[in-house]
Amino acid sequence: MTTTGVIIGFEMFGVTGYVRRVADRIAALGHEVVIPDFYRRFGDDIALPATPEGRERGLELLGRLDRPAILDDTAAAIDTLTSRGATRIAAFGMSAGGHLLYYAATQLPLDLLIALYPGWLTGGPFPFAGPEPTVSLPLRAKRALVFTGADDHLVDPETLPVETIVYPDTPHGYFCDERDSYRPGPAEDTWARVTDEFAGMSSAVHTCEGS
Repeated sequence: MTTTGVIIGFEMFGVTGYVRRVADRIAALGHEVVIPDFYRRFGDDIALPATPEGRERGLELLGRLDRPAILDDTAAAIDTLTSRGATRIAAFGMSAGGHLLYYAATQLPLDLLIALYPGWLTGGPFPFAGPEPTVSLPLRAKRALVFTGADDHLVDPETLPVETIVYPDTPHGYFCDERDSYRPGPAEDTWARVTDEFAGMSSAVHTCEGS
């Protein structure tokens, strides 16, 4: 029997109630789920509000996060999922977490990578975004899929070497129902496609496709 394990990559605000609800939705589909707390090095149970102040603090924390830390935490999450019986591993990252897990997928053999509006893949002011741009590194994931909005200020679909779904007139953060940027139509379409991807893992082996 094939069991899917899913690693959740949080937004810059940390392991918030919203991120936990996303994890619960995925777990309700019958999958094992783990949320690595990439911020654990900087304090306990960091969960920031989606406010300008929370964003400022989130950017500061991201500036302290490097690639070795990302790999350590993602590898630990994979070990946890396999110990629970997962035979295939997917990664589902949102915003900053999409970037973190995209990088992890260039170093670790994942079965599926799904990244929602992963910022700074072409470079940025953070240690995890360089020295070479994350988007320039070859992926080890068997399949990769990116979702973003046409009005996203942090994502340029033309630079992404993977299959990319782009929603017209849609901003960054459209999936998060706690933010002003939430867009129900694109969010619902994304969720339907994501659930199909997870379901398909039990019956198909995918390869990365061009955008």
